[in-house]
Amino acid sequence: MDFTDNIPDDASVIHNILRGHINSFEILMDRYQDHVSRIVRNHVPRDCAPEVAHDTFVQAYQSLGGFKGASPFKHWLAKIAIRCCHDFWRGYYQKQESRVGPLPDDCRNWVDHLLADQSAERDAERVEARDLLQWALGQLSAGDRTVLTLTHLNEYSHAEAAALLDWSVTRVKVQSHRARKKLRKILSKILPQGTA
Repeated sequence: MDFTDNIPDDASVIHNILRGHINSFEILMDRYQDHVSRIVRNHVPRDCAPEVAHDTFVQAYQSLGGFKGASPFKHWLAKIAIRCCHDFWRGYYQKQESRVGPLPDDCRNWVDHLLADQSAERDAERVEARDLLQWALGQLSAGDRTVLTLTHLNEYSHAEAAALLDWSVTRVKVQSHRARKKLRKILSKILPQGTA
């Protein structure tokens, strides 16, 4: 006996939810929790990821009537997750009284030390370099950060990123190019010449 026969597909589950069986949404949450969490963890600080993932499912539930089935539910849900991450950063910057200032002295000293001391452990270097990159990405607008994360860190094609963001491919290419220039400028201010 094939157990997959008893597992309803996404369309059936959505149909049941729209007919009033709201508890069926739990099936979709169980099915896509890891997928949504993975997307969110790549775009927001880890300690904020559970809340943003929850917001994703709340928005998906509230918007379920608008799901047309033109693309897979998983893809539609990924678009909502990306938008929730974007909303998180928009809210984050609105809460701040001013943008983040220059790189703290301890980070600048670390960069100087790292470049001078090639014998530092590689794992520690990668972690610290990732932290520096996260700091630099944090200097960018939410849109710039999102497009760079999708196209460069998550390695989505321009077309895939455009579909996730509901942007044109041209807009993704242009914003990605401009965001890379901004990121390079930020890094060039803190890294020795020729390393940014």
